[in-house]
Amino acid sequence: MSLDAISIPPASGQIPAGLIVILHGWGANAQDLASLVPMLNLPNYHFLLPNAPFSHPQVAGGKMWYDLAREDYKGLTLSQEVLEDWLKSLESKTGVPLESTILSGFSQGGAMTLDVGLTLPLGGLICMSGYLHRTPQDIEPPLPSVLIVHGRQDTVVPVNAAQRVRDYLLSLGTPMQYREFDMGHEIRPDVVEVIREFILVNTSAAAS
Repeated sequence: MSLDAISIPPASGQIPAGLIVILHGWGANAQDLASLVPMLNLPNYHFLLPNAPFSHPQVAGGKMWYDLAREDYKGLTLSQEVLEDWLKSLESKTGVPLESTILSGFSQGGAMTLDVGLTLPLGGLICMSGYLHRTPQDIEPPLPSVLIVHGRQDTVVPVNAAQRVRDYLLSLGTPMQYREFDMGHEIRPDVVEVIREFILVNTSAAAS
C-alpha cells in the first residue's frame, strides 16, 4: 500500500530548497489543506499533500488515518507503517533528503506527524491543533525540531492535549516551539506566518 498525494513543485522552477509534507485531519482529504500552500508563500519549496489510506465511514470523499471513533484506533498501525515507508521513499522521487523535509499535520494529521516523525531524521515537525495518542517507542536523540500551534478555544482537541505533548517532548530534550492562539480548531493567517518562519529556519539549518 502506498499513498496518493497532491504534488506541488516549486513555483520558482528552481531545485527545491526543501520538501513540505502536509497531513490532513479526520474526515478531510488532501485538497482540504491545499489552500495553505499559496498562503505560506514559499516558492522555492516542493509540497506534497497525501490522502490518508482509509475512507471515512460517514463523510463522502473523506479520508482517515485511522478510525477515531473506535477505542482500538483501527488502522493506526498500518497507517504508521505506510506513512513511514512513503516518507523514506520521497528522496528518490523528489531529490530532497529527509533532513530537508518538514512533516506537518492538522488534527489527526498532527498526531500522525508526531507518531511517525519523531522516529525519523526529518528537518522538523509541525503539529497543528493535534495531539499525542500514545507514547512513541524507540525514540533516540537527536530529535527533530518541533513546532506546536494550538487554539485556546479549540473544542475538538482541547488545548490541554497540546500542553501534554509539549511537556512530554520537552522531557525528552526535544528542540521545541510552542504557541497558543486565540482561535478554535483552525489555521489562521498569524499561525501561517509562524509556520513559515519555522520552515525557513529548519530547512536552512539542515542544508548548512
